[in-house]
Order: sequence, then structure tokens, then C-alpha cells
Amino acid sequence: MSGNMQNKEFRTLGYVLKRTNYGEADRILNIITSQGKISAIARGVRKEKSKLAGGIEMFSLTELCINQGRSEMGVITSARMKKYFGNILRDFNKMELAALILKKVSVASENSDNSEYFDIVDQSLAGLNMGVEEALVESWFWLNFAKASGEEINLYRDVEGTKLSSENRYNYDFGEKSLVIALNGELGAEEIKILRLMITTQLAVVMRVKDIGLLLPKILRLARIMSGAV
Repeated sequence: MSGNMQNKEFRTLGYVLKRTNYGEADRILNIITSQGKISAIARGVRKEKSKLAGGIEMFSLTELCINQGRSEMGVITSARMKKYFGNILRDFNKMELAALILKKVSVASENSDNSEYFDIVDQSLAGLNMGVEEALVESWFWLNFAKASGEEINLYRDVEGTKLSSENRYNYDFGEKSLVIALNGELGAEEIKILRLMITTQLAVVMRVKDIGLLLPKILRLARIMSGAV
């Protein structure tokens, strides 16, 4: 990261991706922000009366004040929770998916200042907390995660460069990152329309599309294949 990281002290909004206990009472945090991933230490956070503890929970958006000092790792001097997605913790499947999302973003955002990762985490956790079906959140996540990671998925032209037709059916060729015409292919006009919408639109808009649930099992399977998750 550049810019803010050069300042002695700076504020940022972020989500904790990973927490690692350090020493007797400290904790090292990996945090995704709109400027990329950072690491910082929360001193004394594991003590019973720590003022930091309540502000750096998992599955919460936190406003952090970080003192950079001379070392590469900053020191968190204050933390104030802005949003807490507590409903995720009440459902094991939602919690498992949320943990997977944070893990994948943590790895992919290393040495990256791509702001899309922060937006993906923000929208995915918000959707899960609101009770959006896990299959929809996961499908949206995989497609946008692939896009943010530079894996372009072509949903407008086939492998030959020909514009897709609503009269044809297609299968996805992972090697070519494109569609190929197939007599009994998995993708028709409806599936392609939903996949395009997911890649170009915020999750809050996609979740309002009527009858999308009927195609979700197929869409989720395709999203996993297209992103390389399986």
C-alpha cells in the first residue's frame, strides 16, 4: 500500500480477515480495506478490560486508527465498530461460507491494492446477514472474486469470437475462459442473463430478481467452475 501507509497515523475502514494471537495479550490482524490488505497489531487486546476488543470482531466493519511508526506493521490505537453482522454467527452454514470468503480474499489480496476485494467482502457479509440465500451469495462471490483476481469470464462471445445467440446452448470451456456451442449445453439464454447480471451488478440488486431461485443450483455449479473453485 502507498499513500496512507506513509503517514505516521491514519484512519481506515476495514474487515478483519484473520486474527493471530501474539505474545501474552496481543493479536496480529490481517485487515482488508478499500486501499488493499494491511497487517497491524492490537496490543493488549486479549486482556479482559481492553478497549480495542469490542471494535475488532470478525464479521464486522470497523473504523481503525493505526499508528504506522517505523516498522512495517502498524499499531492499532483505536477501533470503533461501524456495522456488525451478528446474524451470520447464528447459522453454521452462513458462518462457514463467510469464513471461506474471508480466507479466499486474504490469500488473493496479498500485495494487492485492488479495492474490489473490500467491496466483495462488504456486500457478501451484508447479504448473508440479511438472510439472502447462501447459494446466491456464493454464486455472486465466486464470479466477482474471479473478476477481481483478473480471471476474465467472457459471457458475450463464444470461443470462436461469435456473438452469443439466444437460440443456441453452450458449455463453459475453462481453458479458453469462454463458451462453446453444445447441443445439450448447460447454459441457455436465462442462465447467461443471470451470470451477466451477477458479474456487473451489486448483490443487493441481484437478490431482487424474481424467480432466480429456480436456477440457483445450476448457477452456483457454473460459478464454481468458471472461477476455478472446483
